[in-house]
Amino acid sequence: MKHIFVVNPEAGQGKNRAMDYIKPLIEKVCAENNLEYEIYPTTGKGDGIRFVKERAASGEELRFYACGGDGTLYEVVNGAYGFENVQVAVVPLGSGNDFIRPFGTKEQFLELEDQVNGVPCKLDLIKCDDEIAINQCSMGMDAEVCAMQGKIKKFPIVTGEGAYYIGCIYAIMKKFKNRFTITVDDGEPKTMDALFCFVGNARYYGGGFKAAPLAQPNDGLLDFVVVESRISRAKLASLLNKYKRGEHLDWDITNFKRGKKLVIHADTPAAVNVDGECKFVTDTSFELIEKGITFVVPRTSDFLKEFKL
Repeated sequence: MKHIFVVNPEAGQGKNRAMDYIKPLIEKVCAENNLEYEIYPTTGKGDGIRFVKERAASGEELRFYACGGDGTLYEVVNGAYGFENVQVAVVPLGSGNDFIRPFGTKEQFLELEDQVNGVPCKLDLIKCDDEIAINQCSMGMDAEVCAMQGKIKKFPIVTGEGAYYIGCIYAIMKKFKNRFTITVDDGEPKTMDALFCFVGNARYYGGGFKAAPLAQPNDGLLDFVVVESRISRAKLASLLNKYKRGEHLDWDITNFKRGKKLVIHADTPAAVNVDGECKFVTDTSFELIEKGITFVVPRTSDFLKEFKL
C-alpha cells in the first residue's frame, strides 16, 4: 500500500507552516517503516478532491492522509468516496479538527508512527445532494454560524472556537428563525419555526461544540437534532455553553431522533453546511451511507478498545 499525504500548505494560519512542520516528520517515519509514500501540497479549493479522485481511480491500494483541518478532510473524503481500494486518515494541522475528537486527542493523531500503523475501520457517511460528509451537516442558523466562522477564523489571532462564538452572536442577531418542513425516514412531515436542523454522524463541530452527544460514526444511524425558535434571543445566548457541552437533547425546544434519512424544505433559501462547506438552498436531504468509507484510527485510540476493533 502506498501512503499519500495530502497537505494544505495554508493550514495552521500561516503560509507553508503546515508543510514545514509535517514534511520532515513524514520523511522520517516513512523511512523508518520502509513505506512507499508521496507528499502532495494542495493548490487551492477543490484541488484535493480532484487529486484524490484521480489517484484513487487507478485501482491501486492507497491510504490518503488529510493533513490540515476539517476542510482538508472534506476534500479527501469527497475524492475517496466510492473507491474500495482507498483508506482515509487524518493528520490534524488545522484550527478545528472536530471530527477526530471521539477517536482520540490531537496529540495522538499527530503521532505519525501510530498513524501509519493504525487500524482501518469502516465508518458511515452522510450524503447531501452531490456532496459527502463524514462528520456532520446542518441547515439554518447553525449553518449561518458556519459560514461566518469560515470568514472570521482567517484572522491570525482568532481560534476555531472563538470564531464559532462570534458566528453565533451574528446568527442570533440576524438569522434567528427559519420556516422548515422536515421529514425523517417514512414519518409524517412536520412544519416548524426552527433555529436549525443538525445531522450528526459524529459528535463535535464548531471548534468543540458537542452537537450530537450520542452519535457514533459506525452504528448505521444518523442523529437528527432540530431546535425550535420558541425562545428569546437572550435565552438562547444563555444556553450556548450548555449546547457546547451536549446538554441540549432534553430541552423542550429540541426534537431528537435517529434515522437514516432527513428531507427538509425551507420556505426561503437557507444556509446548509456540509462538513464546513456552505451554500444556500430551499430543498435538500441528508441520507446515511452505511459503512461508506475506511477510516484509519491511531493504534493507541480508546475507540478501538470501546468497539473491540
